[in-house]
Amino acid sequence: MNPYADLPAERFWRKAVAGVAPFALAPAPSSRFTIGPEARVATAGSCFAQHVARALTRAGFGHYLTEVGPDGMAPEAAADRQYGIYSARYGNIYTARQILQLFDRAWGTYAPALSTWTRPDGRLVDPFRPGIEPAGFADAAEVEADRRRHLAAVRAMFESLDVFVFTLGLTEGWMHRADGAMLPVAPGVIGGSFDPDAYAFVNARVGDVRDDMLTFLERLFAVNPAARVILTVSPVPLIATYADQHVLVSNTYSKAALRAAAEEIAAAEPRAVYFPAYEIVTSTANAGRYYEDDLRSVTPSAVAHVMRVFLDAFTARAKAPILTQPLGSEYRRAASVICDEEAIERSLA
Repeated sequence: MNPYADLPAERFWRKAVAGVAPFALAPAPSSRFTIGPEARVATAGSCFAQHVARALTRAGFGHYLTEVGPDGMAPEAAADRQYGIYSARYGNIYTARQILQLFDRAWGTYAPALSTWTRPDGRLVDPFRPGIEPAGFADAAEVEADRRRHLAAVRAMFESLDVFVFTLGLTEGWMHRADGAMLPVAPGVIGGSFDPDAYAFVNARVGDVRDDMLTFLERLFAVNPAARVILTVSPVPLIATYADQHVLVSNTYSKAALRAAAEEIAAAEPRAVYFPAYEIVTSTANAGRYYEDDLRSVTPSAVAHVMRVFLDAFTARAKAPILTQPLGSEYRRAASVICDEEAIERSLA
């Protein structure tokens, strides 16, 4: 007799990975809760989080929105201005420090010194969500008015959500030196200009990510004790690294750090659960099939697999059949995901 003798099949690689068809791999979290059809499910994080929001909506579960487009705005125009992409109009939130600072800004306990960036065309953008207005803003007063509405919507979201799904995307980021404000993209990519005396490159350690997220969760649960949180790690690789090393090495560090931090966060906070979207997509069982030709963009099949396991784990729905071929509409949805970091390559063209 040995301690492994009575363990379930999912604990053994041969039975649970090598012995399972790749499309049937289902590493559901052991700790979970049920999301009811009326639950207010809010989403935020890296661009991969957009897939979660869309899949929840298609499955009949509510994607909770507290910031919606003006009455009469066409759906295409609303999407271009990032209404409905996430629960509020905050754009991509790649790092743990960003979500913590967003919470503090919504409650008025933190007001960054940086207020606007100027684009080459003279229009202004909000440095903390520079992609939300394709035409930019006319002046600082417009930026501030829109920001006040936005932060009120963020506060309402945190106070009233039932489930918060947050996707950790990056450890690398850019910080405004004046007060440590973290930015979604480097200055000069979408707006502003790079000044090394004003901005610093940051590459978070595991402890930084863990501590920032635990602080955020403590503050979230203080205003919404009934909330539950699902953490994921984005399987989308870095588009570029500023660290002095090969981008593959930087990507491996970043994803390893985020995954380790997520494990520690879930271990420390019972109201937070880690969901293995990253493992499903990057598993060696898939032999790279879940990535497009650029080896970075995830395929519609990958998203479908992730969300099938997600919905089976967190909802009471009947288990969906496994589809081996995605529909053409799935490809179109995958292609329409908004990623601020992709502006890095566009800015160099």
